[in-house]
Amino acid sequence: MDLMPKSYAAALLALVLSAGAGAAEPKVLHAFLSTGETGLDPAVASDIASLSLLENLFDPLLRYDYLARPVKLQANTLSAMPTVEDNGLSYTFHLRQDIYFTPDPAFKGARRQVSAQDYVYSLKRLYDPTLKSPWLFLLEGKIAGDEALKTKFSYDSNIAGLQAVDNFTLRIKLNAADPNFLFYLATPSTAVVAREVMEAYGAQAGNHPVGTGPFLMGRWKHSDQITLLANRDFRPTMFQGRRLPLLDQVDIKIVEEYQSRVLGFLNGEFDFLEQLPESMKDMVLTADAKPTLKPALAKQGMVLSPFPVLQTYYMWMNMEDPLIGGYSKEKLALRRAIALGYNSGEDVALMKKGLALPAATPLPPNVLGYDPTYRSPVAYDPALANALLERYGYRKAADGFRTQPDGKPLTLVMHSESSTVGRLRDELWRKNLNAIGLKVVFKSDKKTEIIKASRLGSVMMFETNWVADFPDGENFYQLLYGPNSGRANYARFNLPAYNQRYEQSRTMGDSPQRTALYDEMAQLIHAYTPWVLLTHPISADLQQPWLKNYRRHPVEFTNWRYLDVDAHTAR
Repeated sequence: MDLMPKSYAAALLALVLSAGAGAAEPKVLHAFLSTGETGLDPAVASDIASLSLLENLFDPLLRYDYLARPVKLQANTLSAMPTVEDNGLSYTFHLRQDIYFTPDPAFKGARRQVSAQDYVYSLKRLYDPTLKSPWLFLLEGKIAGDEALKTKFSYDSNIAGLQAVDNFTLRIKLNAADPNFLFYLATPSTAVVAREVMEAYGAQAGNHPVGTGPFLMGRWKHSDQITLLANRDFRPTMFQGRRLPLLDQVDIKIVEEYQSRVLGFLNGEFDFLEQLPESMKDMVLTADAKPTLKPALAKQGMVLSPFPVLQTYYMWMNMEDPLIGGYSKEKLALRRAIALGYNSGEDVALMKKGLALPAATPLPPNVLGYDPTYRSPVAYDPALANALLERYGYRKAADGFRTQPDGKPLTLVMHSESSTVGRLRDELWRKNLNAIGLKVVFKSDKKTEIIKASRLGSVMMFETNWVADFPDGENFYQLLYGPNSGRANYARFNLPAYNQRYEQSRTMGDSPQRTALYDEMAQLIHAYTPWVLLTHPISADLQQPWLKNYRRHPVEFTNWRYLDVDAHTAR
């Protein structure tokens, strides 16, 4: 479906006319997203493609300083960073008074200013049971009085810990101090939306993004092509002496195939390429131990920037699946054997082309709580995997594949993405699992469809990854917290010993005591094996010579508002 709201069409037309009337040629960034977006509702979207768009269209209270390393939060729609009182229980936020939603018919021609009440409404949306927000875990049980929203949800409920003191003052009170609370308020999911827009479009709100960010939606062909236009009504925000955004528009294509992305970049169709696919490394990089750009590309002015991503790849297994799930010894043995059969060395060397680190815990390096001394008790050991399966009754049948302990056939079903790399990953898993006598079949689909099925509990196994929403270990360990089952906890792991440690750790700041708890949680993951931990990627990022101000941020998905293009450098 080709969507272009009338107000956005008018903005696009104005841009085109100004370009044709002797104005400077519009500055256009050419980018791609690796998967299609699912919808642009901040409370609902959780895939990277949608989040990348959301953070350019909508505004949370805080955002990250683009250049600060280590990462640092800064005021976004606030006049200053919030004041914190009562030993971390009370936060007061003073909003800027120059923030306006982009035009939409829902406003009936009025220029709609953002108020503190809009943020109250927007945060309540995460509790709305009809939305089934995957981001509820950020706030649930943390805001004082929010149990009222769980008992009987209403947007008009008065919540003691979530109050608009006046038009431009928001106060949030917590049940317990949470050292990561401000990180939550920098995620796209907590961005401000207008109630009248949400009510006007209802279930279709994700197809009508109306935000306050530096860009607004232009032309939108779902999961194909997207044009974002500079929001020239965006509040004055300066970067290196210039007002943001620096671009006039961003043209985005959905490019799922790795080869198409790389060839598109090399042909000048895209201005940058993040996370060079491992399978395409030989086209761009030399064979040196340290990744180096091929001389011919360097001569063209292209730039290579290796970047350690706050990302973990893992293969999860559904703990409620009748074949592979459960907490009995024989089911633990099956999952542990699968983990022992995974060839990490081959994955890193051949599949990742050396651009990855083996994952020992869910935490990648540079995330708060990461323990560089932790050693995984699970290593590639097919002999031990075979012995474990034999001991717990998984015998080999005449065809060489193992049966269940009761003699019934045993066939694992792993979902996978329908792409070239997805098929390569399938073959790695097939080889590893067949080597220990386990039969596996693969169901290929788009990742967005697999995620939907995963939330319903109808997927047995799937290899996926998690990118940090904020740079703290809690963001990764919550992926296996029992109450998050059916949301971020796709494995539906629900172990009291794990849940207790997670609940204890999330009230603690970064400390040796919390790291010790994280190590215990990692041990429980290895013991019960809801996940097979795979790798932490090292991204080989490439940029064209005409692209200016490019720097990858460890947490935010995009940097488009800060980028510029040099029209005098040949494309």
